Amino acid sequence: MSEKKNWGSTVLGWFVVKEAGQDSLAPPEQETLPQEGEAAAAPPGPPPAVFVTEPPRAVGGQVDFEGVLDAAGVDASERDLFAKARALLGSLPPGTDPAVRKQIVEASLKAFGVPVDKIIEAGVESIQALEAYLRKTAADTAATAREVQTIVAGYEQKIADARSLLDRKLQEQAAVQSGCNAKKLEVQTVLEFFGQEEVARVVKESPRLIEPAPTPERKD
Repeated sequence: MSEKKNWGSTVLGWFVVKEAGQDSLAPPEQETLPQEGEAAAAPPGPPPAVFVTEPPRAVGGQVDFEGVLDAAGVDASERDLFAKARALLGSLPPGTDPAVRKQIVEASLKAFGVPVDKIIEAGVESIQALEAYLRKTAADTAATAREVQTIVAGYEQKIADARSLLDRKLQEQAAVQSGCNAKKLEVQTVLEFFGQEEVARVVKESPRLIEPAPTPERKD
């Protein structure tokens, strides 16, 4: 395991280390996106300056790897050499001794005049490009998360303010209703003294008063 970890220090710690029994590989110090209600995490370290042009967006999480490598200026012909070396490795029988595999691959590459240094260089450049892309997209995502949280916080404050306004208006309306009903009872006490028929007559004859609409009959 220590040998694998030493590989991680070869290219700025960008090699992915796979522990025994792992089903998948995860980049070291992987960015964890904030969940709802959590503060946004600090953005990842700045991506290395490896891109000569803007790399393509990962639409739907799908990475255009060739586009990323093109944007990083990784030579296409050297990538082809790397692909051939990878295909050669894949063609060897499973279980072949690592030392034998190395001899076979190096001999084959030498026979075809393929420089090993160029293959290694293309591989390391690819690692650098992918790490830079990973950091760039993680930084972009973290920035988006912070922007969204700011927007959400603003809407939440507006909702809280609206609810507070509604509560205040409901309380005021309850107070108005209570006060008006109390005052109506004071007036009603005097009107009741004169009697319902007399009040009804005055209401009907007065041009300033409005007769109440008849109460609709209830249908059982």
